[in-house]
Amino acid sequence: MQVFEVTPQGAQRLLAAATRNLTDAQLEALSAENRFDAAYKCILQCAMLGLWAQGYRTPTSQPGHHQTTLQCLPLTMGLSNDVVIVLDALRKQRNQNDYEGDGVSPAVVTECIIQAQSLLRHTRQFLQNQFPALLEPGARA
Repeated sequence: MQVFEVTPQGAQRLLAAATRNLTDAQLEALSAENRFDAAYKCILQCAMLGLWAQGYRTPTSQPGHHQTTLQCLPLTMGLSNDVVIVLDALRKQRNQNDYEGDGVSPAVVTECIIQAQSLLRHTRQFLQNQFPALLEPGARA
């Protein structure tokens, strides 16, 4: 884990990217794998925002940074362990898809989108309640 000072602009860019990825995940014209990947990216970006807001980030060059980022969610944004278990299962599915070429079922795509929607809502609420300065337009660090 690295100490990290997030700027409002950085937080807003990552939140906007998470929102775009969730929008893309809902495009029926995309393959199941691409929809899943976009929803998973939204989840990971939200989890990163939780770390950033608390003053940390995981080194992306080290193995396990996705797992660490997700497992920190109870500490960073107060998510329940039950939710983290589901998100971690999606992370494992993503690894199987990316590294082994395993397909993704429509049910898994739907679950990933549902989890991404929920976490994005939670992330926005968390930032608004705990770190509102990160959401202010034109704010500076």
